[in-house]
Amino acid sequence: MPISRRQAAAALSALPLAALPRTAAAAPSTAGAPGTPRPARARTLYLAGDSTAADKYRAAAPESGWGTALPFFLGKHLTVANHAVNGRSSKSFLDEGRLTPILGALRPGDLLLVQFGHNDEKDTDPTRYTEPWSTYQECLRRYVTGAREAGARPVLLTSVERRRFDAAGNSVPTHGDYPAAMRALAAAERVPLLDLQAATLALWQRLGVARSQTYFNWLAPGDSPNYPDGVADNTHFRPRGAIEVARLVALALRDERVLAPRELLRPGAEIPESRLTWLDD
Repeated sequence: MPISRRQAAAALSALPLAALPRTAAAAPSTAGAPGTPRPARARTLYLAGDSTAADKYRAAAPESGWGTALPFFLGKHLTVANHAVNGRSSKSFLDEGRLTPILGALRPGDLLLVQFGHNDEKDTDPTRYTEPWSTYQECLRRYVTGAREAGARPVLLTSVERRRFDAAGNSVPTHGDYPAAMRALAAAERVPLLDLQAATLALWQRLGVARSQTYFNWLAPGDSPNYPDGVADNTHFRPRGAIEVARLVALALRDERVLAPRELLRPGAEIPESRLTWLDD
């Protein structure tokens, strides 16, 4: 005799879970409670840049790049693929084919962070020099276009400032028109801009002449076997400088809404310098 729909439902509900089909008994709900955040998808931040951002070898220690410290401020669903290389400009990085493997690896939702300028300024070296308002912008546009074609999001970063002070103790800019040219390109292409030049210039000003020196690779003779005669480097960082610049990058990614606050890992936290590592030679 046929049974009613209500009788069938009652009989089904009386069965133990093990007797139900696997899809009905074990499948989790995909709806979620109202307001429950969706799980973050794993993404990669690819970094194209120069020596100020690059990972370093042990022979260069304690010189450090801010790209090495960036993972300390990112959540577990974000990883960093640091392709920055010493001595490269926006032009030479392209000419050496270094952008090609990055574009091949990019996936939708990934980020491509681009910081060049220090070596673009070398007007005596035709393999690296670019003119701010023409060839520099043309090269940067290739990074932007390539990232977008791969479904990734390009992000432009003005160059970190060198440590230079005038006689009155004021931190002074050293990059000429390059930061302005990048800002203009970012606005024209509607690309997020992280203004590291302005942020680091302000940081060196706050620290002052003496304290800012401890953020750069300044060493006295005997301080490091890698620099037996000492070194006075106002461009490259020691671990403390790399960490603090990486913090500025993380905060700018949040403030420019490239990353959500929940994707950052305690951007105000103190990071021990001992956590930085160097590549084996």
